Amino acid sequence: MSVREEFDTWAADGRDRGMEDRHWHTAKHVLARMPVEEGETVVDLGTGSGYALRALRETKGAGRGYGLDASPEMLRNARSYTDDSRVSYVRGDFDALPFATDSVDHVFSMEAFYYASDPLRTLRELRRVLRPGGTFFCAVNYYEENVHSHGWQENIAIEMTRWDRQEYREAFREAGLFVAEQDNIPDRETEIPPETAFPTEGFDTRAAMVERYRELGTLLTVGVAPE
Repeated sequence: MSVREEFDTWAADGRDRGMEDRHWHTAKHVLARMPVEEGETVVDLGTGSGYALRALRETKGAGRGYGLDASPEMLRNARSYTDDSRVSYVRGDFDALPFATDSVDHVFSMEAFYYASDPLRTLRELRRVLRPGGTFFCAVNYYEENVHSHGWQENIAIEMTRWDRQEYREAFREAGLFVAEQDNIPDRETEIPPETAFPTEGFDTRAAMVERYRELGTLLTVGVAPE
């Protein structure tokens, strides 16, 4: 199954809003850290429902916002959630970004980068489209150190890339991006039941759930295009 087919189905089932609700717990902290200045151009890679661009327009005064996704149905839904003329939604592939060289100030991606068929090529494409000093904020929950995420591949037909922290840094550098920072953004909003409620459907112990959300959370890697 292709990325388009998979996420067209998700969109038709209304799962785009569900993803937005779950991702917002950590995505909002990543978005707050982005050095977006008024009028700057932002791309949301794997935009889903488009919530990130709406937030950056409202909180930071971003100029043009482009939400890129492989799923026409996701884009259809995203367009219906806003009437902001400064936000556009574009169908495209991660390994051939439909943007001119040195035309983008910042790129954000939440829980989408690992769907790239050739992640290093995607990073090189991001390096190409970013202006000097531009940033790529890459946030993922599916990564090697997060052992609680390893089973996700079994539930989706698309091949996913599971890198560890070091592999992310090395790939960013190989693509020509400086690694400005890398850390974990904890999810402090997901409710964790008392010990007596375990095992649950998702976790054998409360300690495992605490580790997943409060300690591991979302891995953020920030790349910067050289000046």
